Amino acid sequence: MVQSISAFFPAYNDAGTIASMIVLADLTLREITEDYEIVVVNDGSSDHTPEILDEMAALYPRLRIIHHRKNRGYGGALRSGFSHATKEAIFYTDGDAQYDPRELALLVPALRDGVDVVNGYKIQRSDPLHRVIIGRLYHHVAKLAFGLKIRDVDCDFRLIRRHVFDKVQLEKDGGIICVELMKKVQDAGFVVAEVPVHHYHRAYGKSQFFNLRRVFRVGVDLADLWFALVLHRGTRTIAEPPPIPLSKD
Repeated sequence: MVQSISAFFPAYNDAGTIASMIVLADLTLREITEDYEIVVVNDGSSDHTPEILDEMAALYPRLRIIHHRKNRGYGGALRSGFSHATKEAIFYTDGDAQYDPRELALLVPALRDGVDVVNGYKIQRSDPLHRVIIGRLYHHVAKLAFGLKIRDVDCDFRLIRRHVFDKVQLEKDGGIICVELMKKVQDAGFVVAEVPVHHYHRAYGKSQFFNLRRVFRVGVDLADLWFALVLHRGTRTIAEPPPIPLSKD
């Protein structure tokens, strides 16, 4: 059983949801362990998210706020959260309340001995039709191109042992960081368990990743990642022929 947990939320213009996420996370973590912290990465929000977070930090002593002066992108926010987490296991989900932080309690039992990552997968995606279509296409392309064996690479509801990041170094700033993360986790030989979780309609704000204007950019970024993690890695692993020994004659 995990002894300590860092729970963090990347937040960008999530003023309408982030306070409830913090409250529910705190209530849930109290039931799981006495050793926990909550970290929120405010990724340059332009709404009232910063003020709400500072107010919440005054009320919750185990809450730490990381303010980015400028928006670094979803990947930049995740990398910041992972780097600031201090506990044995790291849980993260988005600050927009499309996932229920109380379902962290479902992930913890799956992080048994020998398991390094617990990856949630959506029971059913609750999004507008165009996002469902784009999401399914993205999911299947990513699984096929990167050889991923998990059921849902696009489910941002994960519990990860801290030691994973001794080997997995993340670099991407965009939403494709989830593909980067799970590809590097798989290639490093870490054991992944999977747990079904609920996905809810977005009640506040707009998606920063799956919208029609960004599909092309996501495709380009995914191709760049494929060249780096699949093509170039495959090239590096091809053994060079042994040198021909010099004749002594």
